[in-house]
Order: sequence, then C-alpha cells, then structure tokens
Amino acid sequence: MGGLAVLAKEAGHRVTGCDANVYPPMSTQLEAQGIELIQGFGPEQTALNPDLYVIGNVVSRGNPLIEEILNRGLPYVSGPQWMGEHILRDRWVLAVAGTHGKTTTSAMLTWILEDAGYAPGFLIGGVPLNFGVSARVQGDKESIFFVIEADEYDTAFFDKRSKFVHYHAKTAILNNLEYDHADIFPDLGAIETQFHHLVRTVPGIGRVIYNGDEASLQRVLKRGCWSEKESFGHNDGAEWAMNEYDDGTFDVIFGGETVGKVEWNLTGKHNRANALAAIAAARHVGVPVAQAAKSLATFENVKRRMEVRGTVNNITVFDDFAHHPTAIATTVGGLRQKIGKTARILAVLEPRSNTMKLGAMKDALPGSLGDADLVFGFGSEKSLGWSLGDALAPLGEIASAYEDIDALVAAIAKAARPGDQVIVMSNGGFGGVHAKILEALAR
Repeated sequence: MGGLAVLAKEAGHRVTGCDANVYPPMSTQLEAQGIELIQGFGPEQTALNPDLYVIGNVVSRGNPLIEEILNRGLPYVSGPQWMGEHILRDRWVLAVAGTHGKTTTSAMLTWILEDAGYAPGFLIGGVPLNFGVSARVQGDKESIFFVIEADEYDTAFFDKRSKFVHYHAKTAILNNLEYDHADIFPDLGAIETQFHHLVRTVPGIGRVIYNGDEASLQRVLKRGCWSEKESFGHNDGAEWAMNEYDDGTFDVIFGGETVGKVEWNLTGKHNRANALAAIAAARHVGVPVAQAAKSLATFENVKRRMEVRGTVNNITVFDDFAHHPTAIATTVGGLRQKIGKTARILAVLEPRSNTMKLGAMKDALPGSLGDADLVFGFGSEKSLGWSLGDALAPLGEIASAYEDIDALVAAIAKAARPGDQVIVMSNGGFGGVHAKILEALAR
C-alpha cells in the first residue's frame, strides 16, 4: 500500500495514508515523497473529504474508519483494483508470484530491465537498493513495461480473490508454492486454486515461467494453461538450469547450452533460482540472456534482505524479512554457505506473521534454524497463542526465548563475540532491535 501511495502521488494526486503502526523503511520513504501519514483509523479522517478511499487488506469490518465510510456511502476501492485500472492498463505487466522470493525476484527483474534501457515502472513490496523507492510509474522515458510483485493474499475485506488476479500479467513468474497464510487458506489446494486463477488471466501470447522443481506448480499447470510455458530449476527437462560454483556465481543454461554467467555477491540457492527466473522473464521482453546476467553483477538487493545494519567489534548485524520457516532456513543456510563453518551465526527471530501466530508452522521452526549456532526468539504466549520456548525446545541449550526486548538484547550482547554474524529476522519493525543490539555491543 505504501508503494501504491507513491504511484498515486506520482500520477498527480494528493495522497494521505493511515495505519496503526507505520515503521521504516516505508514510513521514511512516504515522508520523503511528501505523503501525509496519519496514525490510527479515526473516523474523523473523513473530514479530509477525499475523492476516493483506497483500502488495503489489513483493514477489516469493525474498523472505525471503514464503518464510517460504509455508513455514509463514501467511494472506496481495493488497492489492487485501483492499481489494475489506473496504472497497469495498456502496460506490459511482468508479475512475480510465489510463496517466497517475490520481492527479491521483482527487484532483480526491474534492475535487469532498467540496465537494458527499458525504464520500467514497478511496484515492489520492499525498497530495492538500486532505486531507493519501492514504486514508480516509469523511468526516465515513457515505457510500456511494468514489474509488479504479485501476492496471493486476498485483496480486501470485500474482495476475497488473490491480489494478483487484478494485474493481468503478460509475463508471469511462478517462483514456488507451499502452504502459507493459514489465516485465509485452509490448505495448500486452496492456494493452488488461486494460482490457477492467475494462470487463467495470462493471454495466449503471454508466457508463464515456473519453477519445475515444485510439484504444487506442476499441479496448477495441469489444471490448464493457455500461454507459452518455460520451466526453471534442477529437475531434468527444465528449459532453464544452472551450473553453480562455490563462490555463489553460476552459469546460465538454456536449452542445454551455456548462454551467460552471473558473477555477484549474493548467497544462497534461493537467490540463484530467483535470478534464473528473472533472466527468463527479461528474455520474454527482448533482453539478451548475456546482458541480463551481466546486469545482475550490479544488483544491490533489497532493504531488509540480508541488509547489513552495522558492525561493532567485528560482529556484524544483518536485518532480514524472513518469517516463514522455509525462508528462515534459506536465509540462515545461505549465510552459512558464505562464511563456512568457522564463524558463528546468531539467529534472532520474531515470529509475528498471521500464519505463525496461528501456530501452523511452529513445529517447523527448529528444523529451519539448523545452521545457526545460537537462537534467540522473541514473543509472548499472549501475543502468539503458543509458547515460543516450547517450540524451540528441540534445539536444546542453543535456543532461548524472551518476552522482554531489553532482556533479549542483553542476552545477545553477552553471548556475542568477535567474528559472529547476527541475523535478525522479522516481517515487522521488531521494536528497533537492530539498533539496540548494535548499541549494546558498542557498550
């Protein structure tokens, strides 16, 4: 919604926004764009008398501002619908869908197109460091291309379709698909149905680029696909594959032939798979594979994706958005691959997503943290509905859980020693814990 606000402002509208808790980097980006932020959802905000209320899916019935809008019959629309009708109409939309990696893959694809001179517009659920903003209508020239992070979460309280059905993609990346969003989807099959709704919207001249290693995506496509298809992955038969090297670089293989090489500093198999998908999507709009691979050498990743927040006494603190067990495992595992077995990894975790709060993934947490040397969890049984300490108990003495953030910071500072790598993982602001850890380490 923050990125959408930026697009609306760029399109010439006066834009205000409200939320219960706006935190960096989105809050600082919005303020820099001159977008007025209002704390809370007070009904008095209707005094602004806007032409239209654009509503995100965080808001539900019972919200005081929503109730006032409905009672007075004021005009409203969902964010994805407004996006589809006002920004994406007549554009070549490249949509990136999947349980994991949407933000990073969208950022990679956008940078490839930018570096090739395509000047794309984009809407990404994070802030790509190559651009410094999460959204723009287009670059320094008029462009038909638009890259969008295509989320499977529902659209709004009045529209329970997935967001991505509003975007009408011509190029669609299906990065992966596993169970998530336990608050709205009863099982994996329900999510597969939504992904098939996305596939149904891709035109015959469009292209679906999918992860051939995912059985769930195979099932989605077997339900019907009316567009061109290209697969990527490690399975035999995938059109797009790679030869991987120990330093994280890899050769790009298409149709059995090596067609490019990516030389960069990113870690982890997940990022290499993301890159392969982005290269394949860029080829659909005419970017040569060798050019796309070369562009990724200058890709700077996204804020809150293994972002270094600081180093004190040779102890580095990273910030990462990981909150699903699979994402946690790939994040920690990617760092382990980069640093080897000699340095220690201290994993600091706040499980606060709706899926985690429902307890659907708690049993998978210990396994996802297997590459960490020490684990520090934060969350109360009152806020989660289950005991984080009990969930982490299979890890034994290396894991501990805290309900007080100061106690958490003190424990991390006491345990840390020169050479350690501290990964802080949360999909929220985490009470500014990154700065607090760095301050404690400095003391």
